[in-house]
Amino acid sequence: MTGAAAGDWTRWPAPAKLNLFLRIVGRRPDGYHRLQTVFQLLDWGDTVLLRLRDDGRICREATEGYDVPEVEDLTVRAAKLLKYESKTPLGVDIVVEKRIPLGGGFGGGSSDAATVLVALNHLWGTGLGEDQLAVLGLALGADVPVFVRGRSAWAEGVGEVLSPVTLSPASYLLVDSGVSVPTVELFQAPDLTRDAPPATISDFASGLCLGNVFEPVLRRRSETVATVLDTLAQFGTAALTGTGGGCFVRFDARADAEAALARLPDGMRAWVADGVDVSPLHRALSAA
Repeated sequence: MTGAAAGDWTRWPAPAKLNLFLRIVGRRPDGYHRLQTVFQLLDWGDTVLLRLRDDGRICREATEGYDVPEVEDLTVRAAKLLKYESKTPLGVDIVVEKRIPLGGGFGGGSSDAATVLVALNHLWGTGLGEDQLAVLGLALGADVPVFVRGRSAWAEGVGEVLSPVTLSPASYLLVDSGVSVPTVELFQAPDLTRDAPPATISDFASGLCLGNVFEPVLRRRSETVATVLDTLAQFGTAALTGTGGGCFVRFDARADAEAALARLPDGMRAWVADGVDVSPLHRALSAA
């Protein structure tokens, strides 16, 4: 057994993401919505700790501030799925050091699950390729494959048809409004636009502001989200990420983002993070 398998903890990044725009361009025959978005990976996020076991058990250790029931935890489901597919006799202990707010649209749960798939594939020596891991990830959630592949990307389908993109360097001021609306409820909202004209990568690259289809829906349902977006608008184009209550503004220079952070009202939960084209997880994997 390797040093890790013998009982050492290993630490793996689980980066956050932003949806730089998000629109719905129709529905598939199975009822799922067809999306278009650009995923921007960030250099900030959670950390997943893994310690291999030789008894085959998969155990999650609770940490303060992370109260997801174990039966619902995507990291546990990811480990069990990989164990089932690979038939490995090994097990693992899992700890999540949580920084990404739950339900904020920053992709925390999906990223944690992807990190477990990618890191355990390495630690268990299961030998699955990226495409195979992405298929397993899609079974856990539509956003998991982008984290498995570890590259900022143009996405279509339900978010799993990915084309890597190189994005201009940027820093982002992130704010967690604290508002979490169930994704299913948002997709069922009667005032949701479901037939936007398809955009192209050229539209996005030209600077066309494509927006987030869920932003007006959440604005009407949450005064808190509306207030956060209006507050951020003094610094630039304020936007919603994903289907949660997380909001952001893009800056060309980190110093400008940090200056804006300092000007936010007291009590706003906010951070500054840099965009990256390659996931910190994949950089860590290359160094392992």
